[in-house]
Parts: sequence; C-alpha cells; structure tokens
Amino acid sequence: MKTDISSTSAGPSLRAAAAATFVVFGVNGFVFASWAARIPAVTETLHLTSGQMGTLLLCTAIGSLLALPTAGLVVGRIGTANAVRAAGVLAALAGVGIALSLSAGSIPATAVALFFFGIGIGLWDVSQNIEGADVEHKLRRTIMPQFHAAFSGGAFVGALIGAGLSTIGVGLPEHLLVIAGVVVVVALFAPRYFLPHVPVEAPVDGEPKAVKGPSAWRDSRTLLIGVVVLGATLTEGAGNDWIAKATVDGLGTSESTGALMFALFVLAMTAMRFFGGRVIDAYGRVAVLRASMAAAAAGLCLFVLAGNVWLAGLGAALWGVGAALAFPMGMSAAADDPKHAAARVSVVSTLGYISFLAGPPLLGYLGDLTGIHLALLAILAPIVVALVLAGAAKPLSSPQPQAAGKAQDSN
Repeated sequence: MKTDISSTSAGPSLRAAAAATFVVFGVNGFVFASWAARIPAVTETLHLTSGQMGTLLLCTAIGSLLALPTAGLVVGRIGTANAVRAAGVLAALAGVGIALSLSAGSIPATAVALFFFGIGIGLWDVSQNIEGADVEHKLRRTIMPQFHAAFSGGAFVGALIGAGLSTIGVGLPEHLLVIAGVVVVVALFAPRYFLPHVPVEAPVDGEPKAVKGPSAWRDSRTLLIGVVVLGATLTEGAGNDWIAKATVDGLGTSESTGALMFALFVLAMTAMRFFGGRVIDAYGRVAVLRASMAAAAAGLCLFVLAGNVWLAGLGAALWGVGAALAFPMGMSAAADDPKHAAARVSVVSTLGYISFLAGPPLLGYLGDLTGIHLALLAILAPIVVALVLAGAAKPLSSPQPQAAGKAQDSN
C-alpha cells in the first residue's frame, strides 16, 4: 500500500522532496536512538549515577537549546537543504568526539562532544520540520506524522541494533563511529531533493516580507502551542532517555532487555505516527491531542506500577502510542501560516525541546532520590497541562493541509 507521500497527485519534484524529507527524518531518529538505547552502557563505562548521567545529558540539552531559537533564521538565510547538511556534519563530528571520549574514559571530553552533538541535532530538527511543513502545505493533506513516523522508525532500527550490539559485546565507541559515517553520507546527499529555497527577504505572492524569528516570540498563539508541546513532548523525551534504564533498575532485567523495552516504546510511536494523519484528518487535531495525552498518562502509570516485564511492556506500548502525535501536531499547528512557518516552528521547537531535552536530565536528579523508575511519575503533571491546553492547536481559519471532505476541528 502506498503512503500519502507517494501520491500521484503530487508532481515529481514534490514527491522527491517528500521522500528525501522522509529519509532525513529517519536517519535523525536512527542517530538519536543509537545514542539513547545505550545510555546504560555510558553510565557503566564512565561509572556514573543517574544524577551524574542526567548532568551529562544536560550538555546535549544546552547545545540544542542554544541552537533552536536561531535555527529559523539560519534556515531563512541558507535554506533547509544547507541547514540539514551543516547540522548533519556537525552531529557526525560530535559523534566521533563522543566515541573517542568514551574510549579515553573522559567525562569532560564526553560533555563537550555532547554539547556540539546537541547543537547539530537542534538545527537538524528544526530544518527537517520546516521542510516537512512546506511539503505538507503543498500536498494539502496531513502527512507530518508520517515524517515523524520515519523518525520513530529510524529510532526503532537504531534501538534494535543497539540492543544487538550490546548483547554481543560491541562497544559504544565503535558503534558511534560507524553511525557518524552514515550520517555524513545521508546529510550531504538527501537534501539535494528538497524543495527550492526562497530567501527570507523575498516577497511571497505579493505579500509583505516574512516575519523574522524574534517577532514570532510575541505571537500569543505560537507561544501557547509551544507550552502545549512543552508539556506533551516531555513524555516522549522521558521515554527515549530513561525507559531502558528504568526497566533495568525497576524490574531487575538485563541491559539488552532494557534496550528492547525502548524499542517497543519506539515501535508503538512509529505505528501510531504512520496512521496518525488519517486519524487527525478524521477527528481533528484537538481531539486527537487530548486522547493522546490520556493514553500517555495511562501507559506511563502501567509501566511504572507493573510488577513484571509483560505488563510493563504493555504500558510502554500504550505510552508510545500516546506520545506519538503531540510533537508533529505542534509542528503543523505552528506552520499553519506558510509565510511565518520558519520562525514559528523555531519558537515551538525551542519551547518543546526545553522539556524534550532538559526534562529527562532533571528526572535523573529526581531518580537519585526515588529511583528512576518511580521518578517517571513526575511527568504526569505536564501531561495534564498539555491535555487542558490542547485547544491551542486548533487550525487557523485559512485552508489547512487536509483532504477535502475530511472533518475539521470543532473543539
């Protein structure tokens, strides 16, 4: 069965741009999971507690949070293709730095490498979402969740590879060096098929110049969407960074079982994101966002309170389903007005990543007091906030990228 991105209603260049965006999202997820699935190995290699590992993860968060606010301006100047190229090469070089630092057993060097890794990942993320939003608007139907399904699918493959390499005893440094080579090839090749870059100064269809990045920080709807995404994406970030270790610590399993639990979480997100566009078009963003947050809360509680691996696995899957659509819906909502998409996606990404990247390290500190397994319950509060404020994601009155005849948000 063909997916929406290969629809014959799109011209060849648009289909190529959609496919290239799909690949870029997938490799981004693959890289992220290759690191996240083996966090327990990093704590063992560097002899770190959960809190100390949280501090190390904070280095990545700081790098990304410095890159995200200006990423929209960077994309506006050099285009999404060049931004992805620059971000991919930087992330790959940082990956090499992480590998060498772990081999040397140096915590400070690992921290520096993770900082630059965060910068590369932050710029990469905003760039691919802006390109995805542009493709979505031109196709005029909801496909952003499919791009994020590619991210989750890449993460699932990365998690499985991480679990397999951990089982056979392959070290993380060697693993990361190979990943860095893959990233360089994809980052330099795939963006050549992106949609043509329109400089930020150029008028669009006779309209005034596009609003630049700083102005988007004064748009109330954009900020409110960012708050919703901030709360919603914490559940995804916590799962990505801590579900493997929480499985090992809370249920007494092996590291490879923890990696497989992470893979299950990511697989559930991938499946939901693949079919999520149809669900959103049928029921609307707001209703789906609220249902997603409810599912995430239920799955999280089941994962934490379960007394065995099988029930915890069911909870992890439901948690993944609930975490799947919040971030792509936030990106689509921020990009409802194409002329302002780059700046507003940058703002929402920044606010979302405050929780996505900085939240999990803070959970690590809490984990030193309660154990990381129980510490995960703390994210129930921001999940409830996202559920209550979900109405901010209601589409603008202008035409949206949804198929004709589909239900619109009535919330």
